Amino acid sequence: MPRRVCKLGLEDGTVYTGEAFGAESTHDGEVCFNTSLTGYQEILTDPSYCGQIVTMTYPLIGNYGVTEEDIESARPQVEGFVIKELARRRSNFRATGSLEDYLKHYGIVGIEGVDTRAITRKLRIQGALRGSISTEILDDAALVERARAWSGLVGQDMVQRVAPDKSFEWNDGFESRFAMTHRGRDTRFHVVAIDCGMKRNILRNLVEAGCRVSVLPAQAAAADILAHKPDGVFVSNGPGDPEPLAYAIDALRGMIGKVPIFGICLGHQLLGLALGAKTYKLKFGHRGGNQPVMNLATRRVEITSQNHGFAVDTDSLRKVGGVPTHENLNDHTLEGFTHRDLPIFSVQYHPEASPGPHDATYLFDCFVDMMTSSKAPTAEEMATAQARLEGKPA
Repeated sequence: MPRRVCKLGLEDGTVYTGEAFGAESTHDGEVCFNTSLTGYQEILTDPSYCGQIVTMTYPLIGNYGVTEEDIESARPQVEGFVIKELARRRSNFRATGSLEDYLKHYGIVGIEGVDTRAITRKLRIQGALRGSISTEILDDAALVERARAWSGLVGQDMVQRVAPDKSFEWNDGFESRFAMTHRGRDTRFHVVAIDCGMKRNILRNLVEAGCRVSVLPAQAAAADILAHKPDGVFVSNGPGDPEPLAYAIDALRGMIGKVPIFGICLGHQLLGLALGAKTYKLKFGHRGGNQPVMNLATRRVEITSQNHGFAVDTDSLRKVGGVPTHENLNDHTLEGFTHRDLPIFSVQYHPEASPGPHDATYLFDCFVDMMTSSKAPTAEEMATAQARLEGKPA
């Protein structure tokens, strides 16, 4: 089979030439890197990656194919996929197809045979860069110019591209025998989940924690959400800059103090903005399954799964009653907060662990505890929930 050329052009003028796999097309996006060793399918289908070209730091990708049970949304969400080497032979009895065919079916361009260490080093020093990936534009100067012309993520509403148009009910927990430990599904609470690009494993965790879940689009107004008479509101992860999402911020402002609210990732940022705090863009973001996060009260460290390029400013959060609860040990950015007076808590990282470690899944039980007490969880209550989930004495 003849070699198909693919190129990745960056706004700084650098061009990487490799071999194409997947679809033949041209896409623009923010070039970032992910340090996870496994879980490429969950990464590809995470709606938070909308508008991004993802570089995997692990050198061999595709060796276990793709499996329908492991997808986090209906289709791949990335703009492009950059790897060192594609495994053409899959070894996995659960696999329903190959990674190459999967990307081709959904029109996603992949490039292999490039130096992903060099790309990662460049991004780690210079920060995330605008880029274009193409099997069609093979002139280096033209590809770089296209990358420079792309608008970028700041100030753009990317949620509109991935959020659902209609509400729906979700009842599925962990059906696979390969899933993490089941909690028992003693349904006690009704949760409205605001979908800004939500991963399916978040919904599965809510069900397993004892919740009946109604999913509403990100554009839902506070009155519409409260009309469902929820015991709690969850606001999800999603792509891009939180500041342009005025509709979601206004909805949260209309519910603060009226119902317990739990946020993850973009939801964490939106809650911060709704309270009056500020957000900012990180130089290169946190993406991977090995980010160390410390609980500031217990001093216990969790290894977490993360995918975000923006963060909540800690000083501005303190001024509006926010109480920092978790901190990233790599760069000391905010990773979680509660409120001193209101039933609110959120985390920047991904406790649903798809892909990633399960250190933080206890946070879904903290949400249940908050709906029971109508008070934000204390550090001691978080530690108790963690011990309970691990089967240890509190």
